[in-house]
Amino acid sequence: MSTILIAEDEDLLRQELCDVIKDQGYHVLTANDGESALAALRTNSVQLIITDLRMPRTGGLELIRKGRETSPDSQFLIMTAFGSMETAIEALRAGAIDYVLKPLAMDELLAKVNRFMETIELRANNRMLKRDLDRKVGTLEMIGQSAALDKIRELIRKVAPTRSAVLITGESGTGKELIARAIHASGSTKNEPFVPINCAAIPEALLESELFGHRKGAFTGAVADSEGLFRSARKGTLFLDEIGELPVSMQAKLLRVLEEKMIHAVGSAKLLPFEARVITATNRNLKEEIVKSAFREDLYFRLAVIELHAPPLRERTEDIPLLVGHFVRRFNQELTRAYSGADEPAMQRLSASTWKGNIRELQNTIERAMILGTEPLIRETDLISTTQSASSFLSSNKVLKDAIHHFEQAHIKHVLSLCKNDKRQAAKDLGISLSSLYRYLGEPLGTSHE
Repeated sequence: MSTILIAEDEDLLRQELCDVIKDQGYHVLTANDGESALAALRTNSVQLIITDLRMPRTGGLELIRKGRETSPDSQFLIMTAFGSMETAIEALRAGAIDYVLKPLAMDELLAKVNRFMETIELRANNRMLKRDLDRKVGTLEMIGQSAALDKIRELIRKVAPTRSAVLITGESGTGKELIARAIHASGSTKNEPFVPINCAAIPEALLESELFGHRKGAFTGAVADSEGLFRSARKGTLFLDEIGELPVSMQAKLLRVLEEKMIHAVGSAKLLPFEARVITATNRNLKEEIVKSAFREDLYFRLAVIELHAPPLRERTEDIPLLVGHFVRRFNQELTRAYSGADEPAMQRLSASTWKGNIRELQNTIERAMILGTEPLIRETDLISTTQSASSFLSSNKVLKDAIHHFEQAHIKHVLSLCKNDKRQAAKDLGISLSSLYRYLGEPLGTSHE
């Protein structure tokens, strides 16, 4: 469902606009001044903003300028009195798509709104189709505007046209495979295969045959020839994830393959050419692994011709609102929901979390919140069980029943604190009756001041 934001300081007009636009089938947010409108843009995916030019704190003109930075895909429709035509023209120059004169003719306003929303939705659908088409050939949409991500994008632009080996380092969940796919998609062989391999997921006994292939009958279970994952990449990209988990014995064989550009399949005396570009990734510090003799130094230098570091989410917190918006749109489609974003307390909590699991943890958090929460906004209470670490709920009790009781008490007290000890509201947020809440607290019904 498309979202329209109404920014108007006159209460009666704001409510009237909200009612008539809701009747058109749109989800409507309201703000009584420009600052509130900007806050709504930071936490919600908004397609159209209908704003008065003259408002307290931040006027409509400044709202357009700042709003386009916060939400570049949003469009602005200006409401103005006849005597403010010069300012209206300035607003059009600042990026507004049109204006309407006060006093408003509702039929004219609705006609413009519906026409603009059709155009906006058509453009959004076209962008979505383009992204889907791009993904089929490996193009990656990297979400964020932080300096750290811009640096990665710049390095990708420089590295992609080459065939040099690239090592991507970074914590789990930081998107190392996405960077590898972006390098592949930006190169001249983007239409060739991209073959991802998790080195930690293949049993050691099968590694050599999985990677380099084997001949029929080379070992028990080899019922047919296999070309191996290396050869299957053709002239495309071979992505070796978790390269730090590769056994030392396999490291020597990998080094030889990379140096000679030839593959020796298990059970075969024939050498075959290997043409793919190699990109590797690890969440380990390979230099420390070299000191411990757990990783070959010569292989490291062969793999790390170019080294990219995927920054953890805690170093690019300014990207969290954009990532949240991206995941909300994605899961609205996948879960058939109609969320418009997260409210301000929820966004503050998301931005303040440490995200040990990085983007993957944030994605899972948003998905769970959208499943367990109530539309149209993700609230802070939807995030309680997802953004707190498991250790914060651990109990010293070993008996499961006692540990569950400990968790229940801690969770209820936390919800009560969020509701400022309003037990009726807390019971509603917890999804239990007021009498059940008193039972959990061990208090007789009606003993506290709500």
